[in-house]
Amino acid sequence: MHNTSFDFQKNIRKALADGQLRKNLKFAMDTMTQKRKAVFSDEEELQKLRNQGNAIRRRALSRLPDLLEQLEKKCSENGIQVHWAETTAQANETVLSIMKKHGAERMVKGKSMVSEEMHLNAFLMEHGYEVMETDLGEYIIQLAGETPSHIIVPAIHKNKDEIARLFHEKIPGTPYTEKVEELNAIARKILRQEFYQGDVGLSGVNMAVAETGTLCLVENEGNGRMCTTVPPVHIAVMGLEKVVEKLTDVPPLLRLLTGSATGQMITTYVNMITSPRKKGEKDGPKEVHLILLDNGRSEILADPQLRQTLQCIRCGTCLNHCPVYTRIGGHAYGFVYPGPIGKILTPQMEGLEKAGGLVTASSLCNACEEVCPVKIPIPELIRRLRDESYDSDGNVKGHGYKKTLAETLVWKGWELMNRHPGLNALGTKMAGIFSPVLPEAGPLKAWTSVRSKPQFARKSLHERVREEGVEHE
Repeated sequence: MHNTSFDFQKNIRKALADGQLRKNLKFAMDTMTQKRKAVFSDEEELQKLRNQGNAIRRRALSRLPDLLEQLEKKCSENGIQVHWAETTAQANETVLSIMKKHGAERMVKGKSMVSEEMHLNAFLMEHGYEVMETDLGEYIIQLAGETPSHIIVPAIHKNKDEIARLFHEKIPGTPYTEKVEELNAIARKILRQEFYQGDVGLSGVNMAVAETGTLCLVENEGNGRMCTTVPPVHIAVMGLEKVVEKLTDVPPLLRLLTGSATGQMITTYVNMITSPRKKGEKDGPKEVHLILLDNGRSEILADPQLRQTLQCIRCGTCLNHCPVYTRIGGHAYGFVYPGPIGKILTPQMEGLEKAGGLVTASSLCNACEEVCPVKIPIPELIRRLRDESYDSDGNVKGHGYKKTLAETLVWKGWELMNRHPGLNALGTKMAGIFSPVLPEAGPLKAWTSVRSKPQFARKSLHERVREEGVEHE
């Protein structure tokens, strides 16, 4: 969903002026990049693993329709109820219908970027339901009334002092403390009660295995396991690209995901969910529902180049290494998915006219591509989307929104001048004469705001060669 008040340039200026935000991001990013570097210390082994991860994801996407049908069949055989949603509105309505069916009043949520994409919390609260985020980072930003600023660490933009003030102000009877252990204990005490009071638990899905109908969920806090086992109903929401073909595809992708996301060999909890509670079992939900969300993914899949966007395993490492994201944080991007992956995913989902400005926030330094565990060519796709912004015959929704008659005429003039030597010589001569008085306003204002005004030589190279009598062919 696009924020109609979204002003990317204004958001950038605001973020750059926030000194505390810059300090918080620098500390967090330095820590995360060093952890990743340590866990992937063998460069040769890392490249082999990245090649394997890339092959797994490409293979899955090449067979995606068949694998989704196989996943539905296997899940149904296992007792998992599968629902298809073309749009986020349909996905929200499906969740609502399940809540109503069971007379539920409260939902406890594990971390899920797809639920953020659905704006599920706001939707359910509008319908009178209580929704509690149980991931610590998500819980913090829920208290603050904010959205996640990072795919993996939602509250990465806050330091412990800010969190201490937030807990003191928002949680009744909470004393002010900056001790991390005490802050964790405060949240743990509240959230444990919520798990038992929740009528429905909701989670995301890191991977779904078509071969076995298994939902894979990784986490470090245990809240995901509590949300998927304690409430009597478990709803899993998943973007349809998250399916993999075989169970043997999971270990290498997990290795890449956890190492890239948190610098761990493996997370504390790896949940493999294959069915609801079976007869004789003492815990687990009585019902498990899987909602497969499209939301523009089918259109992305149809383009052979852009479908590489869907290889993403949501590790967030491209954010951690991006010189733009690490200075402005996630909220400046104005949409659910920030950073390099957000720059290529959001414009395709929302349309270039709404979100095309995101692709301009890149130096094309290639840092994101160099660290991507599944080798998504993000800079290449950024360039493609930039081109589509001006292409009246493009494939991406909202293509050509930047194309103007004035710019078209300028490029036609440039083409004409460079095809005719006489016009080229005249244009070069005029540029040299009038360069000193070129205004730093109008079309040049944006350029000269961060660069020196271009200076053209009074004489061209051809003129100087002739004057100095240099022989040439």
